[in-house]
Amino acid sequence: MLEQIVKSTFKYIAEKSKLERKKIGQFFTSKETARYMARLFDITDFENKSSISILDPGAGSGILTAALIERLESECITKRVYITCYENNTDIISLLIKNLEFIKDNSKLEIDYTICRENYLISQGESFETGTPTREFDLIIGNPPYLKITKNSPEALSMPSVCYGAPNLYFLFASMSLFNLKTNGQMVYIIPRSWTSGAYFRKFRDYFLSNGKLRNIHLFISRDKLFDNETVLQETIIVKVEKTNIDYPFISMTTSRDGTEFNYVQKLEVPYETAVSGAEKYVYLVTNNEELEVLNKIDKFNHTLIDLNLKMKTGITVDFRNREFLREKPGDNIVPLFYSQHIKGGVVEFPIGKDNEYIMNAKPGLVQENKNYLFVKRFTSKEEKRRLQCGIYLAENLTNYSHISTQNKINFIDSVNNMTVDEFLVLGLYVIFNSTIYDNYYRILNGSTQVNSTEINNIPVPQINILRELGEKLKLSNVFSVEMCDSILGGVIK
Repeated sequence: MLEQIVKSTFKYIAEKSKLERKKIGQFFTSKETARYMARLFDITDFENKSSISILDPGAGSGILTAALIERLESECITKRVYITCYENNTDIISLLIKNLEFIKDNSKLEIDYTICRENYLISQGESFETGTPTREFDLIIGNPPYLKITKNSPEALSMPSVCYGAPNLYFLFASMSLFNLKTNGQMVYIIPRSWTSGAYFRKFRDYFLSNGKLRNIHLFISRDKLFDNETVLQETIIVKVEKTNIDYPFISMTTSRDGTEFNYVQKLEVPYETAVSGAEKYVYLVTNNEELEVLNKIDKFNHTLIDLNLKMKTGITVDFRNREFLREKPGDNIVPLFYSQHIKGGVVEFPIGKDNEYIMNAKPGLVQENKNYLFVKRFTSKEEKRRLQCGIYLAENLTNYSHISTQNKINFIDSVNNMTVDEFLVLGLYVIFNSTIYDNYYRILNGSTQVNSTEINNIPVPQINILRELGEKLKLSNVFSVEMCDSILGGVIK
């Protein structure tokens, strides 16, 4: 059954350009991935039911529906299945109808299906915001559109309670699907991992993880084979969520290294409170026991930067928008402008002969006080070994300036509430963020190449006196290597 639907889908794909489908966020699930997603459902919970209701939002050609029907057929736990597919892309409706008719005619089960040709989100937005679903389903399986939308788009405006900043259709679909689940119902979705951390997704995480429980997360070690005949660059995961109030002790984290073959799936049971942690409800995607040990060690610290009156901020100057203030040389009312290139070997070097490494002290929003900071590169490449790349900046090295500026492609750790950041504290911060264990911790938390200040501000860190002790040891060694930081930090992380 699934083979036939995939075959017809490939024919459709051949007739449409990738650019055309990318504009609406349309990517088709591979046959192997669809079958794996269908296997994740625990359908024994429904063996005494005379019928099962299924929802496939953003159904496309019906690949996921076919995979789930195959699964139900193989275990014969029910006689009748009611399928609801949402799809408002008129180009694929005729193919979806053809495929659903094929499923109905060839299934051992009694199949009834409905195709809703309206916008899945907008049509239920009012119900979502009032918390009163018009329809609920036993099982929901989905590969939602991956498409950034504006905060003023109709979809975002229909679901304001889960939106912050510029949203993406995929997490609006996931929110609505959880809303459409019956109590004790299950949903399996394939989505990007970007929602697991970051400020933009906080409202979504709060809704998603308060109204449902994660049961399984599958991570792809290789991400280039997830979608047949497609190009998907962002890291993608499969999540299984149950709509329940049960406090499960563990989340099953599974990984596969062979793309969509699923021949070498490894499983790790991760304590729920370790995987879903903190007020921000970050989700830590752990792939092995070594990573679990990293989390356990760092999580023993009871403070964050914010608790210590410290805060990572993003560099204040967008240089290309302030070209009229940029300068090549020092002069009156001109101050240093620091870029990521100034971070070298763990320290901040200045000047280095870079273009536009000075800026006029003409606008208050473009300069900051010249004091001690820890600079951290905001962007790194996929090929680089480390995500956290730091540089120690000491104001005493540029005593001629009362102010400096930082380009927005670096972050810096600053003090708040008039706390003094002395040299030892900056060195101590360098020790932890230049260490291997903190770099690994951040990689588990965030799969992108961007270092987000919101996430760093919520990572557990040692208390102030310990940070200063670490800094004293680093100064005494006068070696700023990762190995030295690992050795020094190893004295307080057991």
